Amino acid sequence: MSIGSAIPGNAGRVNADALDADARGESFGLLALLSPGLFLVFAVIIVPIGWLFWLSLFDEAGQLSASNYARFFEQASYIKTFVTTFKVAFTVTGASVLLGYPLAYMLSQLPRRAASICLIFVILPFWTSVLVRTYAWLVILQRKGLINSWLIDLGVIGQPLPLANNFTGVVIGMTHIMLPFLVLPLYASMKTIDTDCLRAGMNLGASPAATFRQIFFPLSLPGLASGVVIVFVLCLGFFVTPALMGGGKVIMWAMRMEQTTSLYSNWGAGAALGVVLLAVTLALLGLFQWLLGARATGVWSQR
Repeated sequence: MSIGSAIPGNAGRVNADALDADARGESFGLLALLSPGLFLVFAVIIVPIGWLFWLSLFDEAGQLSASNYARFFEQASYIKTFVTTFKVAFTVTGASVLLGYPLAYMLSQLPRRAASICLIFVILPFWTSVLVRTYAWLVILQRKGLINSWLIDLGVIGQPLPLANNFTGVVIGMTHIMLPFLVLPLYASMKTIDTDCLRAGMNLGASPAATFRQIFFPLSLPGLASGVVIVFVLCLGFFVTPALMGGGKVIMWAMRMEQTTSLYSNWGAGAALGVVLLAVTLALLGLFQWLLGARATGVWSQR
């Protein structure tokens, strides 16, 4: 009896050991499959960031110093440029949301064939260089451009509007470039929303506005959040459009980095600018994720 009872126990331990060995084999196999990608991420992202941080710790004389970071508090131009960068990023992101959300909603409500055709026009700007699009906006927005000429000919205005070589021109040009980066993930998120949920809300007596506000909009928030993060991060490091549309009056962080390294050959100060921008960006993204998670938790707890 004891021998018979011991055999199942031994068999169970053998099976458990075999399962553990299989699990370890799968883990090693997964690690082997991921190792090329992990090595690429380490070589392309981690190493350059580490080198940038190390370079920022040395002054122009090659001495280990924190002077590159201290100048942020000593020179007002750095703080002004920093504020301008985030002001442009927030403004362009807000304008992209105001224009992109209705556009993505309209595309999501169209039949599949019509939506595919309309999406071509959303993706079409990607086929043209950013430099070409920026110069096109300069032609359109300058004092003798198409918009001012039409408005003057129609008698709407008497003097040309300042639409280029200023903050307004930078926002218009960057919004046009960034809009597809918000529309595409938002449209993809909207298309995954189950229409049965909307029909259920309307059958329960909710108005179309209430159905949109309480069902459709919360379900589209993941796509909206993804688009906002993409647009905001891209805006922080944008260079071409602010340099051309700003006319030298709108200096962003990337332009300051270029001037510091190319004109003054101060690679330590330029690296410090990059490190500060990266740190602040990561902090804002963490705050954004925390706020989004807290909001989602509050919504579900109310339900």
